Amino acid sequence: MTDTAIAVEAATLRYGDLTAVDSLTFHAEPASVLALLGPNGAGKTSTVGMLEGYTRPHSGAVRVLGLDPVADAHLLRPRVGLMLQTGGIYNGARASEVVDLFAAFYPDPCDPAGLLDRVGLGARARTPFRRLSGGEQRRLALAVALVGRPEVVFLDEPTAGMDPKARQLTYDLVRELRDDGVTVLLTTHLLDEAEVLADRVVIIDRGRLVAEGTPAELMAGGGIRFGIDPDRAAGSVEVEGSWPAALGVLDRLRPGHYLVHGDPTPEHLARIARWAADNDILLRYLTAGARSLEDVFLELVE
Repeated sequence: MTDTAIAVEAATLRYGDLTAVDSLTFHAEPASVLALLGPNGAGKTSTVGMLEGYTRPHSGAVRVLGLDPVADAHLLRPRVGLMLQTGGIYNGARASEVVDLFAAFYPDPCDPAGLLDRVGLGARARTPFRRLSGGEQRRLALAVALVGRPEVVFLDEPTAGMDPKARQLTYDLVRELRDDGVTVLLTTHLLDEAEVLADRVVIIDRGRLVAEGTPAELMAGGGIRFGIDPDRAAGSVEVEGSWPAALGVLDRLRPGHYLVHGDPTPEHLARIARWAADNDILLRYLTAGARSLEDVFLELVE
């Protein structure tokens, strides 16, 4: 566990009769981005809470930079940055005052003015927190997480409410952090965000690990995928009732989305397109040999 920046080893956490985290194990290497994904109620917040030292696991262990987040909190906190989803900032404080305040807690902080420029808030430095837009408030929370030059950063829904330009700026910052040797643990409901940022992805459901790997590893797989409008009359009955066995085994991944098993070929794709046309079925997409992280996620947690 001392060779990894973040280590969760067979950790279990309960709230009364509810098991929020169930024998969960995963690791994050130094200078990497790990995306922790799962549906609402999967145990992500509970897992991150243990890593941040707010709760102890009932069994198993968690370590950050080789330290116990609770027992070694006084040693660990100066080396960790937290970007909370909500709260933690006084509504009346100006953006510059917020960063100046948090900078005072660290022995060698970043330059507050320069950091505000990096997150795109240089022109809003004198604006009170309550007058910032939702996306600007998220960028200020990011600045607070980075001001102490952390070695590990926890980012909770970092781009929620941001416009596309601010989101791209945040992505660039996360990549810069990794390149500078910082380990980033990211929780997000934006699967495309995890796909482009993460070096490794951990997917949990009901407190248990259901998949782990690089985005490329998780998205690998053959077959042909196609989709129709799930709200269209007849829907899956129309598709499955007219599907010829000669085209391959058909699986419904979720409403309106299908997987055809087998190795795709140009002729195979053409035959599926002809089948759709013959049955007056409009294909929303038709792809061969590739799937998105969202496809993987929905297949695993449904």
